[in-house]
Amino acid sequence: MENTKATAEVLNDLVQINNDRIEGYQRALKDLKDNESDLKSLFTTLIGDSHRFKLELGTEIQALGQDIDNWTTTSGKIHRTWLDVKAAFTAHDTHDILEECEFGEDAIVKAYREALEEEHLSAHLREVVNTQLDELLDAHDEIKALRDRV
Repeated sequence: MENTKATAEVLNDLVQINNDRIEGYQRALKDLKDNESDLKSLFTTLIGDSHRFKLELGTEIQALGQDIDNWTTTSGKIHRTWLDVKAAFTAHDTHDILEECEFGEDAIVKAYREALEEEHLSAHLREVVNTQLDELLDAHDEIKALRDRV
């Protein structure tokens, strides 16, 4: 039972940072210029990815017989970085926006890697988290490459 709760807590931490990622990209969308349709499309896709990740994680949390908890106090240490990113979107310069997005991607990648260090995750859950991490790493690299080009 203790491992089940601990596993659900780890998965809920990942749900929370995905919530923060969604909010961060929604904020970034508002800061983009009208002519930046490619970035708007990318950010919308990344928001959709995080919604999908949350659904997958939520399904696993429910399979454990636990509740999805978007506001757990123990998860704060992991998702605070994205909250800081959201607050940092003060500049409307594309380079600055992409730089902050990359910082946020660094944070979510770190959270996923920390989740994988948890010993009580089953092989199945490790596979789910690893698959999502692979997509997050691709997104990180894309954001970084775009930032470097601007």
